[in-house]
Amino acid sequence: MEKQPRLLASQLFLKNSVFEVLLNGVLLTWKEIPANKKVVSGSIHHPIKGGTSHSVSVSEILAVRELDVGGGTNDDGRWQKMPQKLTEAYPYAFTVSYVERARQHRWRCSDVTFHCSDGVLRQQWIQTIREQLTALTSRPKHLLVYINPYGGKQQGECIYEQKVAPLFACASISTDVIVTEHANHARDHLKTEAELKKYDGVVCVGGDGMFSEIVHGLVSRTQRDNGVDQNSPEEKLVPCSLRIGIIPAGSTDCICYATVGINDPVTSALHVIVGDSQPMDVCSVHHNNTFLRYSISLLGYGFYGDVLADSERKRWMGPARYDFSGFKTFLTHHHYEGAVSFLPATDILGTPRDKTRCRAGYVGTVSLPEQYEVGWGVVRGKFLAINAASMSCACPRSPMGLSPAAHLADGTTDLILVRKCSRFNFLRHLLRHTSKDDQFDMTFVEVHRVRRFRFTPRHCQNDSELDLRENGKQLFSQICRDHPACSCSPAYSSWNCDGEILPHAAIEVGVHCQLIKLFARGIEEQPLFEDLANPQCAL
Repeated sequence: MEKQPRLLASQLFLKNSVFEVLLNGVLLTWKEIPANKKVVSGSIHHPIKGGTSHSVSVSEILAVRELDVGGGTNDDGRWQKMPQKLTEAYPYAFTVSYVERARQHRWRCSDVTFHCSDGVLRQQWIQTIREQLTALTSRPKHLLVYINPYGGKQQGECIYEQKVAPLFACASISTDVIVTEHANHARDHLKTEAELKKYDGVVCVGGDGMFSEIVHGLVSRTQRDNGVDQNSPEEKLVPCSLRIGIIPAGSTDCICYATVGINDPVTSALHVIVGDSQPMDVCSVHHNNTFLRYSISLLGYGFYGDVLADSERKRWMGPARYDFSGFKTFLTHHHYEGAVSFLPATDILGTPRDKTRCRAGYVGTVSLPEQYEVGWGVVRGKFLAINAASMSCACPRSPMGLSPAAHLADGTTDLILVRKCSRFNFLRHLLRHTSKDDQFDMTFVEVHRVRRFRFTPRHCQNDSELDLRENGKQLFSQICRDHPACSCSPAYSSWNCDGEILPHAAIEVGVHCQLIKLFARGIEEQPLFEDLANPQCAL
């Protein structure tokens, strides 16, 4: 890497010590100047104290501001009165706010205050740092913020006002805030009313459902503005130009886990401020050339579809409904018969079983004509679950997710087929989601990395699928009322599309490579966290 020229270098006062402070186009570094006095022990001379050092990337400096030394300082988050002698010797000070890494991928805002004896020198430092920050064109200046006050623990407004808004203000980011009043409020506003040209990004405060609303609104608006027909499964969609930020305030927040590594509002807000950009794939779901929904994380038929459908009837139970419905669905052990056809992704590096977690997101892709040179595969049978994971789908209850090696932005999704098996074996499969063992090392489970797939239930013929489903429900419910011991399976399950139920079982799914971008950078390697979080790091 080419050595960066110095922009500024000065001896400044910090925490009762003199530091050599250096700024170039990449780093702000401060290193303590060791004391001159030495203690003699035998024939060896030991300095009283060695020079500690700290480096911060310029791209992760949030702001710089003047400080009134006489009024005190907030260095290290605590208000403290400066000693009189220090105030007289160094009457000028400035504070730099920057990103500091903590454990488990958390980011925090830290402050360091430098004192100097010359007001001109202070102004020179402030101006130079601000010029460097202005040159970072990837940083947002004006954001459109949607807050869901009902999601998760209904803390969205509180989280934004107390944890996020002060950080945006510190970084001089202006915001237009909309508190949503009903379901799909944000989606509809983005599709029709929002003046998107005014903004550098869209931020949602809520859970995965709120994020899905933002994606649907933004993607639909982009396609409409570019004359793209969303009802055509073969249509190539236009990528969205605005980045999306997620401030987690939901129940699972699996999008944050896959793109940042943790569901922490402060961490996500800091990723927005520094202007990170993480591309992501989006799946489009169609039925008979009619657009249904977009999927970002999970499409699940069978077990996960049944869990969602049952939990929707038990909303009065609150979050506990998912545990109850999951246990009930496991006990019913329904299987569903059909055919899955898929276009395998044979042109990329990596497989769903290579145990390589996606951190940067991009692996590689091919052009559309090349995709169709590879033949389609077909799997027929009875399935307990059919899942398509476009990311790991990790969350606190499932640290590795449904597909730990799924990639964020390579134009593929991992298609997981769980065939009919015993209840005990299916339990073993579910428990694998909570461990680090191979998720797919079972004879009744197979996984394919695909670019497109279709599912056709066995009983789906020419008649209306919904009519068949409703008639089937009536028929089976009548039989089961007459014969309580009946253990027959219904003909159809429901598709769980990122927490929403689809109205059709027969669907066609296509993956659109890097259709959206998030204010994120993927999950950083842990050694990087440890090195940058260590204040004793060498220059």
